[in-house]
Amino acid sequence: MMSHVKIYLTCLRTSFSQAAAYRADFLMSNLITLLSNILFPLATILIYTNGAEFTGWSMWEVLLIQSVFSMSSGVATMVCSSILWVTMDHVRQGSFETVLLKPISPLFFILSAHFDTSGIGLFAGGLTLTIISSVHVGVVAFGNVVQFLILFLAGLIVLCGLDLVMAAISFRWVGNSRIPEIFDSMKEFGKYPLVIFPKGVRIVASFVIPVAMVGFFPASALLGKIGAWTFLSVIPCVLFLIFGVWIYNRMIKLYEGVGG
Repeated sequence: MMSHVKIYLTCLRTSFSQAAAYRADFLMSNLITLLSNILFPLATILIYTNGAEFTGWSMWEVLLIQSVFSMSSGVATMVCSSILWVTMDHVRQGSFETVLLKPISPLFFILSAHFDTSGIGLFAGGLTLTIISSVHVGVVAFGNVVQFLILFLAGLIVLCGLDLVMAAISFRWVGNSRIPEIFDSMKEFGKYPLVIFPKGVRIVASFVIPVAMVGFFPASALLGKIGAWTFLSVIPCVLFLIFGVWIYNRMIKLYEGVGG
């Protein structure tokens, strides 16, 4: 266990050293990532300034949901999003054997060796907007912050699980670069108040593919708008991650070379 921690920390230092060596690339990639994800908060502001609204939710409450979503996406980009792109590239080129030959788990190697610093800007932007939104919605109780941290971690687990499932699919669905778009469309439900969707969507987004945990549930915890039942959604989050790890390792065994 300690050896894995040392390996991960060494790879982390290497990633930041590379970012420091190519500062212009680091700054531009983070700026582009931040700007590409700022459209949703702007759309929300336009909706409310033109007299429309999400029933029962103020503008700053909705912005809080979307800023938490951005924070989760930023952390997930840094920690686990590389698993999809690295796996797809190796499978297409037939070079996944170079990963399998490493004396550690292929999944751990990819996650540790490809920490993505481009998510730092997105996380920083989401954190800034979260603080601003929290100030506008009023005082946040300490207990709500603790609940938020628990649910925020569960949201990260969901995002990592999604990346693992997408990466696993790429072993067989090699030629389709639309895999991320398919799953990204599912994550969109986490950017808005869940109560505006039909009951069936709410159930799926809470317990089947619990993307509501990425933005809606943690933000609702800060606002004090959750019940005890909300924490039941943490269970499918953990199960989703376990399934992602299982299916990824399963698909590795079916790998046959170039093109999967």
